[in-house]
Amino acid sequence: MNDGILGVGATTGGERPDLSALAGALDEAVALGLDFVEIPLLGLDVIAGARPLKARVAAMRQACEARPLRYTIHAAIGLNFMDEPHRLASHYEVLRASLDVAGELGAVHVVVHTGICAAGQPVALDNRYARQREWLARAGDDARERGVTLCVENVWTFDTARYTASPSRLADEIGRIAHPNVCATLDVSHAYLSCAWEGVDFLSEIAALAPYAKHLHIHDSFGRPNDMWTCTVSEQIAFGLGDLHLPPGWGSIPWEAVMEAAVLPQGAILNLELQPRHWGEVAGAVASTRRLAGLARTTPYRDRSSSRDTTLAV
Repeated sequence: MNDGILGVGATTGGERPDLSALAGALDEAVALGLDFVEIPLLGLDVIAGARPLKARVAAMRQACEARPLRYTIHAAIGLNFMDEPHRLASHYEVLRASLDVAGELGAVHVVVHTGICAAGQPVALDNRYARQREWLARAGDDARERGVTLCVENVWTFDTARYTASPSRLADEIGRIAHPNVCATLDVSHAYLSCAWEGVDFLSEIAALAPYAKHLHIHDSFGRPNDMWTCTVSEQIAFGLGDLHLPPGWGSIPWEAVMEAAVLPQGAILNLELQPRHWGEVAGAVASTRRLAGLARTTPYRDRSSSRDTTLAV
């Protein structure tokens, strides 16, 4: 593996909300030779009313410390700092609780999705971005106190009434936040989907976000909107529709070109994200992810914190 890459991980598959499957999932990760495991808090009952449940977090810590692994966390997908202003404090409280859990586990990264909102006038969108920068910078301070890096992930929408940042716009926002503990998660398939929908160049968008991306999500797709009726997920896969989280090589992402375009920060983590239905392919998918890690180009991460944007949210 490239010396500039910190390691290869995978999101655990088949969790149960009560943590009863966690130990087995971690043992499987050890057997697969993974360096990291990404634990999805979005599927575990460990936070209630924005408060970590101490007994369950302690059980998680005991399971994690017993294995020769390192950890990252995926926070709730519902977190959204482009939501309406009266809900932003609630989003922040849940994110802070997620950072608390990460700190207890010694996790190095916490992944949170970038905001999504209704399409609207440019001035309204600018205000949403300003509020998101303000709250993410505040969360960055909390992350720093816990020894964690917050990694903001690019997402997608196939809905003209909905809006989210392109990878290049997310790169600009991370640069304006300019916080050493607020970086990016480059989800390659999400970028593939959003660029196809928006009609912009995929590899240029990858190149724009990559320098901020200390975390990558690796899974495959075909870049096609899920805009037709199908009866089953197997039919969606047959047509190649939507965010399929396929093993690398099953879709049409040009992975070698991606790794050529993406100059990543030293210490980046590549994390495999498979749908549980594809878990039988995990060994081969881990090997593919390690191969991509070997192709990665890296450079020292430039600390932009001295140029932090001070735009006030309205």
